[in-house]
Amino acid sequence: MNLRSRNKVSASFSMSSMTDLVFLLLIFFIIVSTLVSPYSLPVDLPVSSNKSKDKQNIALRIDRDLNYSVNNDIIDPLALEAELAGRLAGTDKPSIVFHVDQSVPTGETVKVLDIAKRNQWKIVLATKPK
Repeated sequence: MNLRSRNKVSASFSMSSMTDLVFLLLIFFIIVSTLVSPYSLPVDLPVSSNKSKDKQNIALRIDRDLNYSVNNDIIDPLALEAELAGRLAGTDKPSIVFHVDQSVPTGETVKVLDIAKRNQWKIVLATKPK
């Protein structure tokens, strides 16, 4: 009598499932890294359900102490328009993402919006999602 099994177990190891996991992790970290803002000054943003999909050229921030910063460079509020004009020169669609703390007086926000309108720059007010 022949009692041997006809099916032989393969001793090789398949890497296809491991490569699938690596690619899924890579895609996950690429997506998550694009969601993180590189500008890290603390600002308490208002809450909204609107979203903007356009890419902005410059990040402008006003914190609770009325410190103005453009792309993390603290600037003088009186030189804001000149600083923005210098940084937006040469761009075909100038746009600004505006991070303003909730405790900042409305007058300061309106001054910045007026500068953007006067120079015909697109400005987007940043908010926290609901």
